[in-house]
Order: sequence, then structure tokens, then C-alpha cells
Amino acid sequence: MRRWLLAAGLVGAAPSAGLVSGDGIVHAEGVSHSSVLHVDYRATATDSSELAPVDVVEVSGLLDDILVDEIEQALERATTNGSQAVVLQLNSRASVVSEDRFVELLTQVADASIPIGVWVGPSGSRAYGAPAQLLAVADVTAMAPGARIGYTGTLKKVGGAAVSFGAADDLLTNGSMGFLEAREQKVLRFSTDDRGVPVLRNMLFALDGLTVNGKQLDTVVDDLDDNGQVVRKATTTRFFKLGLVPRLLHTVASPASAFLLISAGLALLIFELFTAGIGVAGLVGAVCTLLASIGMSYVPINGTGLVLLLLAMVAFAVDVQVGVPRLWTGVGLVLYIISSFILFEPVGAHVMRPSWITLVACIGSIALTFIVGMPSMTRTRFATPTIGRDWLIGREGVAVGAINPNGTVKIDGAEWRARTNRATPLADAQSLRVVAIDGVTLEVEPLEGGARDYREMRKSGDVGSE
Repeated sequence: MRRWLLAAGLVGAAPSAGLVSGDGIVHAEGVSHSSVLHVDYRATATDSSELAPVDVVEVSGLLDDILVDEIEQALERATTNGSQAVVLQLNSRASVVSEDRFVELLTQVADASIPIGVWVGPSGSRAYGAPAQLLAVADVTAMAPGARIGYTGTLKKVGGAAVSFGAADDLLTNGSMGFLEAREQKVLRFSTDDRGVPVLRNMLFALDGLTVNGKQLDTVVDDLDDNGQVVRKATTTRFFKLGLVPRLLHTVASPASAFLLISAGLALLIFELFTAGIGVAGLVGAVCTLLASIGMSYVPINGTGLVLLLLAMVAFAVDVQVGVPRLWTGVGLVLYIISSFILFEPVGAHVMRPSWITLVACIGSIALTFIVGMPSMTRTRFATPTIGRDWLIGREGVAVGAINPNGTVKIDGAEWRARTNRATPLADAQSLRVVAIDGVTLEVEPLEGGARDYREMRKSGDVGSE
């Protein structure tokens, strides 16, 4: 990175011989522009395109098996594709892989034949829990201003010895720190004196000139602009992200996504269960439930919370079949709320429960669905195919089990869903008559002893008085 200064005859010059501004431009002191312009810097400077590239791998979200596989593939790929270093752009609050798998990852990073850098960025990023320990084994580490690291928990052992952040081990175990404190505690290892590494380009500057495993990194060259100032040009950066399928799996493997998908999927399946045929709702519900199941397999699940979630859906289904929200809808809503808070087990100091925004959105949507939407849609959908069933009105049959107010009846050998007319209960095997049809639900009354409408009573009374 100091090729231009060397060419200008400033070999061995102290750092004060040049000032580095925030825009990455070096301003030489004590050298006139005229003397600088007579230097044939182009003969000694190397174009940035001629430098070996640096691979950047984005590590964002929960550190799961999908991301671990991507990191391992990146390390293997970098050793064969001409890269001079790999930078992990880290923003992760917890690891959900097994301890053995994570220790294996730490070992691969520590023993990699190619230099490994870890940059916690951009601003606002977090490296908490086990993922923060990647900084302890990487060759070059840096943070963006506004980023934080910490809550590492128990430090893992690599090669028989626990990884270490030096004097900051105790501070980082149960706490966190920003860039300034991390630099003061000598947690970070990078070559610049900047107040943080705000963008990835600065991370390439931080790599330049460092010697790792006997190999000196060369990631920056200097060039002159039209004003005679030195401009630092970084090497080519190659970005690698998850492919389409791994990205989808990584997305659904988050508590928020999994909870949204399982809620929507089960609700749609319940709706489709009580409608005629299999439609789009059933297909979408099945896909959502499948994706949620895959995602939940990557994160720690509380068994009790999962059982409560399923029981909540069963309770909702009891009232959906009659098209009226009643006690069971309230029971289902209570069970659903409880399950939403305990469904995901915490990982270390990180609470895996979905955010409050996600919880409020899910609980509110489920409440509206099963109190207002689902009953209305069910009644509407069942109300249309009544043509051709008028012949059932007036037919007689028997109750299959008690009907109070809902149950099953048998008419001409076929069983139908039914409810009592005018709240007159029916006993098992009691004879009955169909008086009306609501969709595919028959309204029935006993042949004898049924409640009589006051208008019929009035008519009967009038006839008797005459």
C-alpha cells in the first residue's frame, strides 16, 4: 500500500509523513507537488485489478447448519480459486448448531491455510453468543462503529485450549462492548488506526500489509488522482451468498418465520378441512406447514409449547365446524397465546421468542381469523351448494348420538351434520324431522315434544276459539 511513497523516495518514512483522511486518500507532508509529479510512480505501482481477490461471505441471522456449511465451503473454495483471504461479514446473535459442530467450525477457521478475517458490520450489527467466538480464532478482526460483540457464554476449546479474547474474556462472557472498548481491550486485530471499520472497503485496508502464516497480504495499491493526491485502491472483492434453496431454508429456520408459517399453514388446513373438496387454501396451507416444520427442525423447540399450539388449533376447529365462535374459540386463543411465548427455547442469553411485532401480528390475525373470518367464510362457502337438497325438508330420521345443539343425524341411511331447531335437544336414536337446511347442516326437531313457534301457537289458538 506504500508503493507510491517508496517510489517518491520516502522509504522508511515515519507514519507522520502522510495523513490518511476518512475518504481513504493519503496526503503527503513535506513534499511539494512539483517534486511528486516528477516521480514515475506508474512504473512501480501495481493496478488493483492485478492483486489477488478477497472473498467475502455474508453470515447473517442465526448461525445454523446451513450457514456453517456455507462457511466451510467458502474456506475450501478460497484455497483453489486464487483468493488471498476470506472475510466473514458477521451479524449473528446466536448459534443453533450442536457444540461439536461449532467447535469443528472454530477449528477450521483457526487452522485454515488461507487468512481469515471477521468483520462485524455494517453499523448496528451484532456478534453475540457463540458466533462472537469466531473473532477469537480469526486472523484479522474488525468492527463497524455502532456494532457490538459479547455474551459469548462459555468459551469453547480448540486444540485442547479454550479460545480467548485476552483480558476481555470475563467482560465478554456476560456482557458486550462496542468498537472503542473492544479496541482498548485489544480484542480486535487489524492494521489501521481508523476509528472503526465502517464499510467493507475499509476492511480491505485493514488487511493490507498484515503477515499471516508467513504470507503478507497485499490488498491495496496507491495511485495519484488529477490533483496529485494519493488514492488508495482496494483489490477486487468477490461476494458469496447462499443459493436460492439454502437461502429459503435459512430464512424459514428463524423463529419469526417458522411461527408465521406454522400459524398460517394450520389455519388454512383447518379451513380446508371443513369445506368441500381440496382447493388453493389447502395446498398453500400444506406448503406453509411443511416449510415451518423444516425451519423448526433447525431451532430448539419446547415440546410443551408445540403441544399447546396443536391443541389450540383443535379447539379452533371445534367451533369452525358449526360456523359460530363459542367457548372453544376462546380456549384455543388462550392456548395459542401461551404457546407463542414458550414455543422456542432460549439459546444461552439469547431469547428465541419472536419479536413483539411478530407476536402481536400473529395473535391478532389468528383472533380475527377464527372469531370473524373463518366462521363467515365457512357459512358462505357451505351456503351455496343447497340446490337439490330441498327434498330433505320434512324427511324423518334418527339422531346418531345426542344432539345439543350440534351432532349427527341419519336420513335414509346417510349421515348428515345437524343442529337442533329452536334449541330443543335430541337424545341418541330419537326420531326427528328436518325443518330447514343451512349449507350442508340440517336443522332438525323431534317428531314429538319439539318447541313450537309462538306464531304457530297463535294460529292454533285462533282456530280453537272459532
